Amino acid sequence: MNTSLQIAGILALGVGAQWAAWRLRVPAIVLLLGFGLALGRVLPASELGMNDDLFFAVVSLSVAIILFEGGLSLTFREIQGIRGVVIRLVTVGLVVTWLGTAAAAKWLAGFSTESALLLGALLTVSGPTVVLPLLRHVQPVRRVGSLARWEGIVNDPIGAVLAALVFELLLHGQGEYGIAGESVKQFTMSLALGVALGLGGGRLLQGVLRRYLLPDHLQNPLILAYVLLLFALSNQLKSESGLVTVTLLGIYLANQRVVSVRHIVEFKENLSVLLISMLFITLASRLRLDADAFRRIGWGSVAMVAVMIFAIRPAAVFASTIGSTLSWRERAFLAWIHPRGIVAAAVASLLALEIKRKLADVPGAQDLAADADRFELVVFLVIIGTVTVYGLSLAPVSRWLGLSGENPQGILFAGASRASRLIAKAVQDEGYSVLLVDTNPRNNAAARMAGLPVLYASIGSEYVHDQIDLGGIGRLLAMTPNDEVNTLSVMGFAERFGRAGVYQLAAQEASSERTDRVAAYRRGRTLFNRPITLQQLEERIAGGAKLKKTTISDDFTYDDFLARYGDAALVLFRVDETGKLIIATSETQQHPKSGQKLIALVGEGVEPPPAEDSQRNAGSPSA
Repeated sequence: MNTSLQIAGILALGVGAQWAAWRLRVPAIVLLLGFGLALGRVLPASELGMNDDLFFAVVSLSVAIILFEGGLSLTFREIQGIRGVVIRLVTVGLVVTWLGTAAAAKWLAGFSTESALLLGALLTVSGPTVVLPLLRHVQPVRRVGSLARWEGIVNDPIGAVLAALVFELLLHGQGEYGIAGESVKQFTMSLALGVALGLGGGRLLQGVLRRYLLPDHLQNPLILAYVLLLFALSNQLKSESGLVTVTLLGIYLANQRVVSVRHIVEFKENLSVLLISMLFITLASRLRLDADAFRRIGWGSVAMVAVMIFAIRPAAVFASTIGSTLSWRERAFLAWIHPRGIVAAAVASLLALEIKRKLADVPGAQDLAADADRFELVVFLVIIGTVTVYGLSLAPVSRWLGLSGENPQGILFAGASRASRLIAKAVQDEGYSVLLVDTNPRNNAAARMAGLPVLYASIGSEYVHDQIDLGGIGRLLAMTPNDEVNTLSVMGFAERFGRAGVYQLAAQEASSERTDRVAAYRRGRTLFNRPITLQQLEERIAGGAKLKKTTISDDFTYDDFLARYGDAALVLFRVDETGKLIIATSETQQHPKSGQKLIALVGEGVEPPPAEDSQRNAGSPSA
């Protein structure tokens, strides 16, 4: 098969898996692994037209980009008050995970002491390729989500350096472990080099961008080349230190306030989705899960995975959170999220190859060489096991702990005008979370008097985006008097809620494209079942229009509703039988079924139903 067709097919398969996961509301990693294993049955890795050295070079560079993008998502503001927990998770927790996993590998999976120590070091990593998709799927409250994200990204380079160091000690020390001082020295040197190149490279790049030495159209490709060059240079100087370098480079750029890196973040996010799709499928396709592979893995390895999930991870979290302010629910959540991903898979494949190459004839290292065939298989077993268990159970566990909601139905309102308050109150009374954001003190005071949660802030501020807990909220309704502010709000929250979850009121009609204030493609979805501006909405309310809640039934159908209210009714929301709040838009047709509820703004002067029908329609329309 043509190599270019193979690569294009793998890319299409990966993106297709991501789309299918979104439609089925399951973690994408689960489908990517399944697709990769299925592909391996059809297209052996030997037919991909790429030798092992080139393949692992591509994998390493791809992992560097993914970790850099992960670092760009980490800001110190989001972990204020819990930084000590992050530090302990990537130090104390990492050591507990290493030693606990090594013990399980030796006593349950039957690995030699050398192989167990190496395997334990490698399996300390988690990473953004698996943690971030899970957090995006679950959407936990801000604090615990930030902790999981920070740990998953930061412990990747540390774990990879630790695994590389253990391998080098085994290679040169041949199993002699009386060289603890040398191991600490080498580990410290790798971290120090990564810190120096990461922070120094970030400072240099910041200066280049601040002085406008790069044109806009070249910034993304040149920065990508710069990241890969720093990664390769760091690895050349000290093995695996490149992961530390690129992660710290991303963290530095995310937390500096001199230049904007928003465009870099968006570019790297899109690139990371493609890379994750391809890497999981290609790495999983290299496995041969036949009867012989299952025999070599053994039930002891399955028991090892169970111990890692149910004992070692909770112990690591408990040891890392002693004396912290975390609640037991937050600790339980952290104890139930530690999947292994791309870095574990890539480094395991590389180490297995290096073990076969370098240790097969080394005296004293025969046990490690003999375990090389099982090494990669067991790592992928851990990846498959942890991704499947955490991926399929984290959402219900998080909801049971009260730290997230299924398909968050709450609404963030940009603006706290009279119309916004009236609509938000109706939504709140139905049991959904709401939050109003406005800089008008009078509007905010009126919202508080109405019992509505309100925040004095600009909807476009970093404070709202980065520091406000939006747990339970999944949509934005931009309802300020300024159409440009509404559009900026939509653009700012489209990444968080998705473009399908951001809405804004209609703007005043422009006489031509020249006088159109905002381009149509920048706008959100238009509220409600017909375009209406805030001024028109306020005028209707001032004229006596009321919010009505109508339950559609077999006795009072939607046609009856239209016959009664006609064009006087502005449909705002629909609540279906499952309790899902559906926002009415001008682009969708309203066809509510029996048992669903309509929330509409109804003008005064509408004739009431005939007296003889009053009993039949009792309870249908209510204020």
